[in-house]
Amino acid sequence: MIFDHPWLGPLFGDPATVDLWSADAQLCHYRAFEAALANALAACGHVPAHQGRDAAEVVERAEIDIASLAEASLRDGLPIPDFVWQLRSQAGADAAAIHTGATSQDVLDTALALTLRQVTDMLMDRLQALDARLARLASEMGDAPLMGRTRMQAALPITVADRVRSWRQPLRDHMSGLDASRPRVERLQLGGPVGTRHGFGGDGERIAAHMADALGLSAGPVWHTDRSAVAEYASRLSLITGSLGKIGQDVALMAQQGLDEITLTGGGGSSAMPHKSNPVLAELLVTLARFNATQLAGLHHALIHEQERSGAAWMLEWMILPQMSVATARALGAAQDLCSRIERLGS
Repeated sequence: MIFDHPWLGPLFGDPATVDLWSADAQLCHYRAFEAALANALAACGHVPAHQGRDAAEVVERAEIDIASLAEASLRDGLPIPDFVWQLRSQAGADAAAIHTGATSQDVLDTALALTLRQVTDMLMDRLQALDARLARLASEMGDAPLMGRTRMQAALPITVADRVRSWRQPLRDHMSGLDASRPRVERLQLGGPVGTRHGFGGDGERIAAHMADALGLSAGPVWHTDRSAVAEYASRLSLITGSLGKIGQDVALMAQQGLDEITLTGGGGSSAMPHKSNPVLAELLVTLARFNATQLAGLHHALIHEQERSGAAWMLEWMILPQMSVATARALGAAQDLCSRIERLGS
């Protein structure tokens, strides 16, 4: 995959974001779900208090055979049945407090919510940092003149501050949009086998509330087949990279010989034309924007869940959403780097 390719990975990838989707990180989230469920079952009287407590401790310290999870995923289409079996086999008499009433999708979707909470935190930090960099550019170079261009033709004079303002404005909307998405995205999933919470008798809501509080997630209706919040989140990722792609496209055009409206340090070289200094980071922003725009269509296909659960649509999310988040984080990092390389803006 290009994001962790030996020599293309440093260009396209973002190791910090990749780590959030790593096997170790996801396994930690699986454990968090099962421990929270064991404690919630005890708190609501479904198992004795000591059993819930002891089961949660087993979940947290259990040795997990990763090779077994891989083999089980090939067989079952997901790792959770084997994960639960491994936990229960180590829990002994406390096994009744592990995973009771839940289903595999509850674990995986809650892990997704916990992951996206971390992704959002990272994106918010990078959006704020980029906005601050752009503000400094406007402060330092904003009075310099530029030719405003419409349809790529000279129109009327503007200033650097005018153009930078157009780059900054969407960033605030994206920060607001990410923050507003948190209650819908950072949400516990607890529906049981067919999304009814019937496995908890009449205590499904209480158990869900207890778990949500323990995990720092919002509680709400089951969303097994309602993937609209996930699709909205993916849309926000594409919107962010689209805004950054606009910055990249502008910079690439400003750097054209003959216009020379920007001076960048550290441009990319050519194997055949040593006189060239290519605006690689600007080009990368355009590429990542187009990548996410393309992936978004696939994520919207994952909205179509048949009956009470889809295997195919669900798997599509697993393939697409992590890549979109990596592309978005990388774009934000590249945009900051690009801004730091601007020595001159304006005619």
